[in-house]
Amino acid sequence: MAETPELREDEEGVRWRKCIFTIELRGFAGRPGGDLPAWLKGARVRVVRWCCLDWHYRTGVRATLTQEETEAVLRGELDLTG
Repeated sequence: MAETPELREDEEGVRWRKCIFTIELRGFAGRPGGDLPAWLKGARVRVVRWCCLDWHYRTGVRATLTQEETEAVLRGELDLTG
């Protein structure tokens, strides 16, 4: 996980920091149509997450990709930070 200098403030005044996480793909959770393709197993994907609370920064835990992130990964895009 890498913190960036970019911050956002929400409507309640809470400050959120943009962070880059690297997620290792192990499988699809609840995706219709089957398993993770073999060529993606173990692949590392970089994603953006906005963090403000201490538990947002945890590493080594399971994470779920959004539908848009999943579709991009299936197209072969592994750096989703752009």
